[in-house]
Amino acid sequence: MHILYIFLYTILYIGSECMKKFRIPSVPPTTNKCIRFPNDIIDEVENAIAGKNCTFTAFVVEAVRVALENLKEEQENKEES
Repeated sequence: MHILYIFLYTILYIGSECMKKFRIPSVPPTTNKCIRFPNDIIDEVENAIAGKNCTFTAFVVEAVRVALENLKEEQENKEES
C-alpha cells in the first residue's frame, strides 16, 4: 500500500509539473472563400477523411498550414545558406 501511495504521488506531482495548463480555446475569426477543386482532389480528400472526425474544411485548412510552414522553413534554410 505504501509503495502504491508513493507511486501515485510521484505521478501526480511530476505529472503536474510537466502538463500544460488547460485553457479553453477561442475560435479564430474566419472568412468564407470560394475555391474550385479538381474533382479527383475532392474524391481523394473525402476518401482520406471517411470515417474520421474531420471535415473537408478542417482537412484543407490543416493542409494549407503545413504547406505554409514548409515554405517558411524552405525560405529560412535558403537564407541561411
